[in-house]
Amino acid sequence: MKSVIIYLLLSVLFISCGKKGTTENTNADKLSGSSESGKAKITFVELGSVNCIPCRQMQPVMKSIEEKFGEQVKVVFHDVWKDKAPAQKYGIQLIPTQVFLDENGKEFFRHEGFYSEEEIIKLFETRNVKPLNN
Repeated sequence: MKSVIIYLLLSVLFISCGKKGTTENTNADKLSGSSESGKAKITFVELGSVNCIPCRQMQPVMKSIEEKFGEQVKVVFHDVWKDKAPAQKYGIQLIPTQVFLDENGKEFFRHEGFYSEEEIIKLFETRNVKPLNN
């Protein structure tokens, strides 16, 4: 019964796929020490689905970020329709959601909806993380 309720709640949350918005320092205490962060200065966690149009639009952005920033930025994708655990872990309300963690695994920024590469690069620059070719 409990799993049915969780499934229904997550289904309702994901119906709003594509809403835009940002939140700073959301759930920072909950995410502190996360294993998602490694040697990278920033971990970019994308929570979405391969079946969501705005989520699919994030795929080339994630690939470009990986190419431009190399080991400075670790990009992690979770398809939350296939595996609901990351959605619960990060407390997401809709997809796509981007969660950015510092080198200690502490969340420092969160965005909901499509997030352009240009805006992500601006965010990284506020943390003194610049593309490798600059």
